[in-house]
Amino acid sequence: MYRIVTVCTGNICRSPMAEIMLTRAFEEAGLADDVVVDSAGTTGWETGNPIDERAAVKLTELGLTSETHRARQFDPAWYAQRDLILALDVDHYEDLRLEAPDGECRGRVRMLREFDPSSAGTPVSELGIYDPWYGDQADFEETWQMISAAVPGIVQYVLEELARGHAASS
Repeated sequence: MYRIVTVCTGNICRSPMAEIMLTRAFEEAGLADDVVVDSAGTTGWETGNPIDERAAVKLTELGLTSETHRARQFDPAWYAQRDLILALDVDHYEDLRLEAPDGECRGRVRMLREFDPSSAGTPVSELGIYDPWYGDQADFEETWQMISAAVPGIVQYVLEELARGHAASS
């Protein structure tokens, strides 16, 4: 089983959107039994809260459900238990890499937009997806677009990783 976690600040906007969108993409690619995606926040500020209503509206437009989502904080044990840790913004990326227990785990932390072909060659410092929580529905639309552009690249990357036999041990 290949395990992915998407990470933002509070786990109510960006990371659950990415989790749900990636889960569908892996199902559509026939990998539902091989890949599991979950999400978390770098903080515990929103722990237990549902997905932001504006994120839910966007996902519902796409035929995706989010009613069961509850925010949670990233658990340091996941460094060893996840094959790919996808940060949604630069501060998440920096925090996750700083807190990683070793170089191997640090190498599992990537920016989600690194997998968007149109972002090739863009410095990590410019790959963040700003927090739509401070905006309106248009900001959630833009967040969806940025995540959506990276999804095919993530699926392709995981297919290649599975072909090489790469997956966390637990």
